[in-house]
Amino acid sequence: MKVSDFEYQLPPELIAQQPCPRRDHSRLLILEKSGGSVGHRHFYDLPDLLGADDLLVFNDTKVLPARLRGRKVTGGKLEVLLVTPLDQWTWSCLAKPAKGARPGTRLEFAQGLVGQVVEAGAAGLCTISFSTPGLPFLEMIDQVGEMPLPPYIHEKPADPERYQTVYAAAPGAVAAPTAGLHFTPEIMDRLKEKGVEMAFVTLHVGLGTFRPVTEEKVEDHVMHREYYSISQKTADQVNRARGQGRRLVAVGTTSVRVLETAGRGGVLSPGSGWTDIFIYPGYTFSLVDALITNFHLPRSTLLMLVSALAGREQVLAAYREAVAGEYRFFSFGDAMLII
Repeated sequence: MKVSDFEYQLPPELIAQQPCPRRDHSRLLILEKSGGSVGHRHFYDLPDLLGADDLLVFNDTKVLPARLRGRKVTGGKLEVLLVTPLDQWTWSCLAKPAKGARPGTRLEFAQGLVGQVVEAGAAGLCTISFSTPGLPFLEMIDQVGEMPLPPYIHEKPADPERYQTVYAAAPGAVAAPTAGLHFTPEIMDRLKEKGVEMAFVTLHVGLGTFRPVTEEKVEDHVMHREYYSISQKTADQVNRARGQGRRLVAVGTTSVRVLETAGRGGVLSPGSGWTDIFIYPGYTFSLVDALITNFHLPRSTLLMLVSALAGREQVLAAYREAVAGEYRFFSFGDAMLII
């Protein structure tokens, strides 16, 4: 399978630079897996489009203010992006400029936060050990860090919380699970009133989600790892719904990755760990029946995952219709419901 099979043409002006003024007023394209028919609604219509027996599974990860602006004690600025925690105080990071992060380099940030480069790798990747003046590390970066944004967003949102879901609870992501950005407390209340059940998993979205696929063959791509966690309560909810023949609707590709990692064989297991699951056409889904998702980059692993669920040709046809209808694309863009 060729990566070029997942190409489509997107005018740059359709890449959303700011979120919709109201979360649930984003447009919603509906794609039916059986037959490929396409409909057009708004996200606030979602409760009318789901059944009372559906189980929605959300990713409750919370985006860290992972961008830190510092200065070397010898002079010179250095920007650090937290990528993966190695322990409570040590993180794998990306440094900019890359040549500034040499082993032994001491860094000073705002409010007394300091760091030291322990190890340096290629392309700015490095390991930094941090220390703080009496505060836990995550509390400190809440004060001094900035919200990271995807590389295709060039404007800072007026409200940084718009790059956070309203149900975010578990800090650890460096990118948002963007399908969840459309939900509001009012939408969730309407879903509950209808009887739609909700469950939560955690997957800390990493920078690898933006990593381009450079190989020519899809099968040659090596997937990035992301940390996930599933509670006993959620496992019980999912397994009960499957046993009752109810539809399982994943909110976002990150929720799909968790469910399909820990649910192979059709039974979801509680626990935590790392997943590098790569889902592309030909994959047989164990748990997920339907999906709420945003529109994804051409040639991306996320577009491949969506194509595995709904069929490549149908998905690309729906994308062409979305482009023609001037839908807004990517993280701050509109949404799609695959049923």
